[in-house]
Amino acid sequence: MAAQSLSVFAIAPSSSHTNQLSRKPFEQLLNISLPNSFLRTTKLSIEPSSFNLVASKRRSYAVATISFSLPTTRTDEAASDKKPKWSARSIKSFAMGELEARKLKFPNTGTEALLMGILVEGTSLAAKFLRENSITLFKVREEIVKLLGKSDMYFFSPEHPPLTEPAQKALDWAVDEKLKSGESGEITTTHLILGVWAQKEAAGYKIMAGLGFDDEKAKELGKNMDMEINSSFK
Repeated sequence: MAAQSLSVFAIAPSSSHTNQLSRKPFEQLLNISLPNSFLRTTKLSIEPSSFNLVASKRRSYAVATISFSLPTTRTDEAASDKKPKWSARSIKSFAMGELEARKLKFPNTGTEALLMGILVEGTSLAAKFLRENSITLFKVREEIVKLLGKSDMYFFSPEHPPLTEPAQKALDWAVDEKLKSGESGEITTTHLILGVWAQKEAAGYKIMAGLGFDDEKAKELGKNMDMEINSSFK
């Protein structure tokens, strides 16, 4: 069978017959032969559809993990079909909040992390409203460090830092407001940020107030509470 060979051998200064003989065993040791049939038939097949399927499944698992971490109702009495669902932007904002807490090496996800998560996600009505009122991610991070200080550089946050009590109350507030409204649709990032604002003793409220947010702005933002585009993950 014909074969293709790759030979590696030392280059001798002389091409004498003696040198060729002495070099031959060394050449044979490093000779790599691959059959032509192997080269013709053996290929690395990459199917884009397979990668898309895997990526889609991983994204679905990630979303499912996060959404289960968010409360959908405060009681178990509500019918399952009436339980409000979080919007895609709210879920992503929550995930980004966890990530920001980890970046700052915080042991928990607090109201300040939820605030950062909304700004990192950046496309929601709440995030745009905050930016229009000069509440940016950079300013919020600065205020967090001033208020809470820096964590130990050798401390490593858990993969999903547990919610602080005020942060959990902020999420519960968002759910309650959605249920009280009686409106259909999802719990939006506007519900979430107003839930943060409702926790008067928490870091998120203090940072927002320090950057100029007040009850009047909260009322203005609240008018658009249910106007966020429905874009849930499918």
